[in-house]
Parts: sequence; structure tokens; C-alpha cells
Amino acid sequence: MKSLFDILSSLCVLSVLAVPMLVIAIAIKLTSPGPVLYWSNRVGRNNVVFKMPKYRSMRIDTPAVATHLLGDPDQYLTKVGKFLRKTSLDEFPQLFSIIKGDMSVVGPRPALFNQDDLIALRTEKGVHELVPGLTGWAQINGRDELPIPVKVEFDEHYLKNKSFSFDIKIIFLTVLKVVKNEGVTH
Repeated sequence: MKSLFDILSSLCVLSVLAVPMLVIAIAIKLTSPGPVLYWSNRVGRNNVVFKMPKYRSMRIDTPAVATHLLGDPDQYLTKVGKFLRKTSLDEFPQLFSIIKGDMSVVGPRPALFNQDDLIALRTEKGVHELVPGLTGWAQINGRDELPIPVKVEFDEHYLKNKSFSFDIKIIFLTVLKVVKNEGVTH
């Protein structure tokens, strides 16, 4: 049921966002050298690594680490990158990962392949068994501002309480957070 909802909702959203996504792609291409998409190695269900697409918001010479580990993340942002990140528009290409089955609309955000501490703690708590999501309970409760142990507590809460109604609540709260521009630090 969840995967059917994921695919149908992603297809609907993609049909509505096709033109804005094309405009974003053109803006990226015209304002910075390099590809439109950035393919990030992420940890999926059962700790299997997959390639997750995002609109490229940073220069091509940016180190492949979590943004909060960069000394000054702003120095790596492209001309449109800051706007894409603040509005979460850089996440749109992940709809294709949902259709492919690598991701879900709701679940824990996929860890970077080199976030060993996050991966280990999620594995210890059983969170690694979930399909990672475009948004999740931790996302709406702090996003970039959460320390890893707290993030995993929220992920574990989702694991123990997941349901269709909980997913709908998370989607609704995500839209509110994005509109209010809350929880995004870079």
C-alpha cells in the first residue's frame, strides 16, 4: 500500500512540477559549470548504498561530506544554490528515486555513505530496515539542527509508530515547514 501511494503521489507531483523543474535545470546550467544533477551516494534500506539525485546547489569542487562538516558551506554554494536549499527545491529529483523504489515519500532521510556514526546508530535501533524518505519525523522536528542521537530517536519513533495517517501528518507538517522556511541552516 505504501509503495503504491509513493509511486502515485510522486507521479502526480512530477506532472505538476515538470515546468518548474525544467526552469530550475536551466537556471543551474546557466549560472554554474557542471551537471544539473548531483548524484550522492546514500544509504538505503538495510544499509544498501544507492545513488540519490539532487539539483546541484554547490560547486563541483565541494568535498563529499555532510554540509555541516564543511568549514564554511556558503563558500561552496552556486549562484542559485542558496535559494534551492532554502526552499528545498534541490530535493525535487528525489521523486525519481521514489518511483524507482530506492526511497519513500516518508521515512528517515538517507544518510551519506560516510556518516558512519549515523549509520551505526540507526542499525543498532533497527531504523536501517526502513526505506529512506524524502521527508520524515526527524525532518519536521529539527532537520539540520538535530544532533545525530536525537535524529535517530525521532527515526526510531517513526519506526515504532509508522502508519498511513502518521505519514499524512508528516507530509502536511513538511509542507508547513517548507513554506515557513523552518529548520534549514544551509
